[in-house]
Amino acid sequence: MKNKKVKRQWLLCPVCRNKTRLQIRSDTELKSFPLFCPKCKQESLINVKQFNVSVIKEPDAKTQSR
Repeated sequence: MKNKKVKRQWLLCPVCRNKTRLQIRSDTELKSFPLFCPKCKQESLINVKQFNVSVIKEPDAKTQSR
């Protein structure tokens, strides 16, 4: 067995840029992951692939008209 050193990074909040409670590795892939930030109390949907984080923009809710 070879002991390879796996790179890890803290996942940062896309709103306030602070650390969240999660760490990701270089081989981590997330799709439509709901990321919650304990500092700004915001939840964001994100995709992660090879440390590249992209935010999924949600369409705003529209009020129903009668």
